[in-house]
Amino acid sequence: MKIKRVEHIAVAVNNIRQSIAMMRDTFGLEMEYEEQIGSIKLAMLPVGQTYIELLEGVESGDSVQQWIKEKGEGLFHICFEVDDIESAIAELKAKNVKLQSDTWRNGHAGAKIVFLDPAGTGNMLIELAELAPGH
Repeated sequence: MKIKRVEHIAVAVNNIRQSIAMMRDTFGLEMEYEEQIGSIKLAMLPVGQTYIELLEGVESGDSVQQWIKEKGEGLFHICFEVDDIESAIAELKAKNVKLQSDTWRNGHAGAKIVFLDPAGTGNMLIELAELAPGH
């Protein structure tokens, strides 16, 4: 599997609007786009070839709210961009790396994503993403 770059660093926040304003006012970072996937709101702020992804859970008990409840606001996961998610999944399975699911699912901006099980990565949540064409 070829890791192309760190695609984004995700940060779990209680209030996405306040966090967008802080990133703009403090660092001059502007939001490129935002969307909602299921019960998670996200905003993408470019920093060079990488993004800061702000995540806010909107339903009680969703994964972001649960994370914040257990660990507080802050770093949620790191995402690596790959060329081919299916071959990356096959390679990881061949290496006996545990994944949170056996197949990819849709993620931000139409990306194909999969998460590794943190139990096998030193408790780091790692996402792999094959970006949609044009992104």
